[in-house]
Amino acid sequence: MATSCTATTPDGHELWAQQSGDPGGSPVLLVMGAASSSAVWPPGLVERLGRRHRVIVWDHRDTGRSSTSAGREPYALTDLAADAVVVLDAFGVPAAHVVGMSMGGLLTQLLLLDHPERLLSTTLFCTGPLPGAEAPGDAAPAPAPELLALWAQLGEERDESAEMDFRLRHWRLLNGHGMPFDEAEFRALEGRVVAHGGRMDASSATAHARAGTSGLARGAELRDVRTPVLVVEAPQDPACPPPCAQLLEAAIGDASTTRRVVVPGMGHALPAAVVGPLLDAVEAHLDAVDGTDG
Repeated sequence: MATSCTATTPDGHELWAQQSGDPGGSPVLLVMGAASSSAVWPPGLVERLGRRHRVIVWDHRDTGRSSTSAGREPYALTDLAADAVVVLDAFGVPAAHVVGMSMGGLLTQLLLLDHPERLLSTTLFCTGPLPGAEAPGDAAPAPAPELLALWAQLGEERDESAEMDFRLRHWRLLNGHGMPFDEAEFRALEGRVVAHGGRMDASSATAHARAGTSGLARGAELRDVRTPVLVVEAPQDPACPPPCAQLLEAAIGDASTTRRVVVPGMGHALPAAVVGPLLDAVEAHLDAVDGTDG
């Protein structure tokens, strides 16, 4: 049975959060990417993890049912990372497995550095290392040009029909070329996002793009991480293309607790076709850390 709560940050933002699944299982905190509420997590992914884990999701500031930043002091991406601790505290969870996608992967890396005692393990995918991790000549590649061109239009005004078309074009690009694009699946996803508390306009799309980026250049510190880390490589990811995952794996210092797996065909999205292989890898990682055989 799912239960929800509202957690309040030190600077007064209200974060909608929900837990579901097995209350006796080890906790798993899911950290979504930029401008995305918890409704972007596929229900099937949450349900499967919940068979043996206590699954916690929340809406970032300026998404879903959490408060907006209108009229408030600007916040930084580092504040979004600190929000994860606020959510864990709200549910009385001392430590959890943390799974971060895209921007959520960067936030999870900050948690690795600042709150290692709150993390049982981490899983990172569709992301690269924090700035400052790269050796000379090893800078992460830029997103695909066609994706950058679309992102330049994020803040433009559109009516609801045009906004839905824009979002579907965005998902088509993010999906990559390794998996068929099911327009109906992603149209249903956007319907779920709006029903959860989103708006069919561009208001939430640029909020995180405006967040401050100071305090992110800490990639060199990843070499001291000792928390078990799984890096999932998405070979068709146009936003964080290869070798982002390899660079992330190399940046994390302890090879004995860090491993990388590849989900063939995966892009920067979670269509049904990749959820199964992704969860196979994630659950094997969680079982190894928990000392269970699944």
